[in-house]
Amino acid sequence: MSIANLRGGLGEVRLDGELPHRADVGLVFDELDYQMACQAYLWALPLVSYAQWKSVHYDVFGATSSDLVHYVTYQDRLGLVTANATTPYILNFFDLAETGPLVVELPAGPVAGGVSDFWQREVGVLGEMGPDRGKGGKTVIVPPGADAPAVDEGTFVMHAQNMNIMFGFRTLDPDPVRSQALVEAVRIYPYTSREKPAPTRIVSPGGRPWSGDQPRGIDYWALLHHIYQSEVVDERDRFYLAMLKQLGVEKGKPFAPDDRLQGILVKASAAGELMAQANTFVKRFENATYWPDRHWDLAIMLDNSAQRGEYYDELLERASWFYEAVSFSAAMKSQTPGVGQAYLGSYVDANDAWLDGGKTYTLHVSADVPAKLFWSATVYDAYTRCLIDNPQQRGDRGSRDADVEVNPDGSVDLFFGPTPPAEGEMNWVQTLQGKHWFSYFRFYGPLEPYFDRSWKLGDITPTATVLSTDSENRAE
Repeated sequence: MSIANLRGGLGEVRLDGELPHRADVGLVFDELDYQMACQAYLWALPLVSYAQWKSVHYDVFGATSSDLVHYVTYQDRLGLVTANATTPYILNFFDLAETGPLVVELPAGPVAGGVSDFWQREVGVLGEMGPDRGKGGKTVIVPPGADAPAVDEGTFVMHAQNMNIMFGFRTLDPDPVRSQALVEAVRIYPYTSREKPAPTRIVSPGGRPWSGDQPRGIDYWALLHHIYQSEVVDERDRFYLAMLKQLGVEKGKPFAPDDRLQGILVKASAAGELMAQANTFVKRFENATYWPDRHWDLAIMLDNSAQRGEYYDELLERASWFYEAVSFSAAMKSQTPGVGQAYLGSYVDANDAWLDGGKTYTLHVSADVPAKLFWSATVYDAYTRCLIDNPQQRGDRGSRDADVEVNPDGSVDLFFGPTPPAEGEMNWVQTLQGKHWFSYFRFYGPLEPYFDRSWKLGDITPTATVLSTDSENRAE
């Protein structure tokens, strides 16, 4: 008789010849269920993320399917995973099984928006980048398996792949009065109410504390079970649903895991998150690092909104992005100079150590940042992936900040740490002792020197380390 060590932390299995000891077969099943749960955790990240955010809208903010939630202030956005701290968000979540075909009316003007399903795949684009080209109009979103209703000429139609969707948009007008007027002109209502739709209410988070990151422990699985009760089954996911069935997450049946299964699910949630953190913060994807001599990664490793590679679906690429962020559109990974956005992420300093909230750092931003509209550097809490909740109540610095101090050569030095620098306090973002953090550098309207990599961004460098000169931040 010999011993076979299992790596799941669930015990040891004795071997009776070439078979497991009959009394230890339960340990083998424990390990099987644990491994399935770890993989299911990674698979479900985008779905659970949107389900969590929807629960906040409805249960905390008091929103309904006739409302939109408007995130304006820094405090509003503190629970939003890797939020942009510069521009407002207006959005809500809808179950098409409840509403039926859903109508969105956008006003004419500078509005950019879109619709995505709960796997965070883009259903369609609205506003300036959509079919109306900023002229406004109606769009009907049709549930999966349903026929499009008869619509007036000029009304656009989208077909959702899943029952649960998110509709969101941003106003691009810099004037706050005109921007607010655009927000208030948006309408959303069921197609069946088109003759006399209820007013669309604009709801504010109102300073209430909230969190949009995925829940932990058994709550992760309970929320996954809940959202799947109102969701269709994608053909590509049937094997994962077979795993979930073994774990007590099954369509049409209550979620009631026994003590054994609860213990496994809690451990798998913790292990799955560790896997998600490694998969996100130490990207081992091909060509993840943007410059070979810098510690900046492409934040988004997905090739497309459908999350499909040539011969496989992008499971780990999807898990990487939707652990650290929410939503995806083609515009967020622009390949066209001057259009859309580009995102780089830095999770370590110049010495390849995790960014530590108790230490001080400098980021040298070379002159002539290749961004047509603006650029920003934002600090996020590594545990929540949300904007840092510091006493300063400021998480970013960028070219739209009129008080940012610019060097004589046009470059900018940004400072991160728990206390302000001796000079350049307006360029400082406060970090928190005892907490790790990471940063996004965003290019709005990235230009050719970004794409050809002739412009380089400095590393986030501990202040005890000699900084690179501006000439070293340029490609040879």
